[in-house]
Amino acid sequence: MGAGHGHGHAAGRHRWRLALSFVLVGAFFVVELVYGLASGSLALLSDAGHMAADVVTLGAALVATRIATRPDTTGRRTYGSYRAEVFASLLAVVLMIGVAVYVVAEAIGRIGGPAEVSSGPMLVVGAAGLAVNLVALFLLRSGAGESLNVRGAYLEVLADTAGSAGVIAAGWLIAATGQAFWDTVVALAIGVFVAVRAVALGRQVFAVLGQHVPEDLDAAAVAADLAALDGVRDVHDLHLWTLTSGMNVATAHLVTTAPEDGHAVLDRARDLLRSRHGVAHATLQVEPGDHRGCDELDW
Repeated sequence: MGAGHGHGHAAGRHRWRLALSFVLVGAFFVVELVYGLASGSLALLSDAGHMAADVVTLGAALVATRIATRPDTTGRRTYGSYRAEVFASLLAVVLMIGVAVYVVAEAIGRIGGPAEVSSGPMLVVGAAGLAVNLVALFLLRSGAGESLNVRGAYLEVLADTAGSAGVIAAGWLIAATGQAFWDTVVALAIGVFVAVRAVALGRQVFAVLGQHVPEDLDAAAVAADLAALDGVRDVHDLHLWTLTSGMNVATAHLVTTAPEDGHAVLDRARDLLRSRHGVAHATLQVEPGDHRGCDELDW
């Protein structure tokens, strides 16, 4: 029996905010990339790479809200297409790591050598980038409290806001001291920051794809709560995993004390999983006490 078949999509109500943020950030990414190449600033290039990850994240959020509401007409996607968001996140991880490796390698290569960096474009473009990020933050803030999808985009833009501030700081330091090495220092800091975030996001992505128990769930506690329900004698074959961000699912076999308790047990188990453990969809099998056939399974 499936529980929780209908899912509301809070992100859908904020799709226009995601779309507008995507356009703003995407357009400025092109501007920052061009000026970064023209000025020779690694700080600008690294922040442009970080902003490219923002574009991917916002685009993935937009695609996810569209795909999540689209019914499957093939009959082959029995769980729908919710995993599209996860694969888009994996693409963002690859992109972010590539940017971080490139920036750090270039920064290390510049150490001890002459570097010509124009501080003027850094200050102008950095300030413009900060303004764009602040507008995107304002657009996404209201939806961040309702949807994990929007919240992920919000946090990505928030991190890039820090990168824009770093570009401004580097430009100011170069203008004040005449030392171009500040560009390398800031670029290294941004590169390391992006790499750390990429690794953290990558771990979350692979945990979902590997169908690990969600971090906010304790399998032993869920099993104990189910076993403590009236009418339940035993719980086995319990599996917990994440279908996509904010959508945890479960399967379990519940052995009842009396066959006639089946309907009541299903209702109690469904309500428990949804209200106490936040499981959006549960497939539960009720078995009488004398049922055999599951004991040989070792997974």
